[in-house]
Amino acid sequence: MNQRKMDFDGHSLITPTAIANELELPKSDHFDEQLIVGKGQIALLLELARQQFEKDHNPTEIIDRVTKTLHETRHSLHPRVWQELVPIIQNHPVAAVFQEDPLTKWSVDKPRGYSGDATLLDFIYRHESILDDVAKATERGRALFEYTSTAPSSMANWDRRDILARHVDEVAAARGPETEVLSVAAGHLREAAHSVALREKALKRWVALDQDPISIGTIARDFQGTAVESINGSVRDLLTRRSRPGQFDLVYASGLYDYLVDKVAIKLTQRCLEMLKPGGVFLFANYSYPILVDGYIETFMNWALLLRSEADMWKIIHESTDGQDYEASVFFGKNRNIVYGVLRKRS
Repeated sequence: MNQRKMDFDGHSLITPTAIANELELPKSDHFDEQLIVGKGQIALLLELARQQFEKDHNPTEIIDRVTKTLHETRHSLHPRVWQELVPIIQNHPVAAVFQEDPLTKWSVDKPRGYSGDATLLDFIYRHESILDDVAKATERGRALFEYTSTAPSSMANWDRRDILARHVDEVAAARGPETEVLSVAAGHLREAAHSVALREKALKRWVALDQDPISIGTIARDFQGTAVESINGSVRDLLTRRSRPGQFDLVYASGLYDYLVDKVAIKLTQRCLEMLKPGGVFLFANYSYPILVDGYIETFMNWALLLRSEADMWKIIHESTDGQDYEASVFFGKNRNIVYGVLRKRS
């Protein structure tokens, strides 16, 4: 993966175009030939889907076949060829049908201006806050939503939420009621509702940092009177130390690294490690290979992600620590769609 620095200013939030512009992919020797073949495959796939929707075929069967074929196509072609196909797929008339799914529609519209926002995760979680939107969808849209919200990548998010809550509880149990936690790019902090430590008031504070003011407001409202403290701040604020939230027993970034090129990911990891108390833990997560719905996500949802392998995670860990005294590990979630890196600062 050819990567260059991506700029974060706290205002220009991350978009698929920004990511695409950062990844320079040269044309392969057989680019033109592959592109012709790819266009033909995609045209047949999408036209068949359009016709089947018109004839009221089972929406779940249609989206399942399209999703699996896009996944196979994405991985059979040179990445530069796939990049050329993405806008063709997005502009096909059948895209409007897939947007009857409220999750897909939200991802395409990006009401908050960037991909993967907290409300999109609420659709994935099937959180009560989005149930009215689902109820207003067409019957076909609700069927499509059943598929997208229970896809392997969506289930990986449910698992990630539980993993985060479990790490908070484990750290709080080990370090006592003075435990301090920091969530970087916290979104709506939905994992906090699943934390025993928060519920039993076994934490000193749980700082939720995010650059989206709507997310910050939601957290402040939902967790008023608890140990949760919401702070408005961006990646750049952390890297430039304009934001100095303190020292913590646990720092985690669960949905941010999917959008960070290596250079920024390493700098952010180093900054998070600086905020650990002796014996403190840093956890970060990233979507990994293979995600069955990667082609659908990138095209019909217009949601670009930087996937990382176990080796990619170790690279970030090694280059962030550079021989410093940390215990490190990498593990996968239940269905291996998300990979986690954990670093513990030795006491």
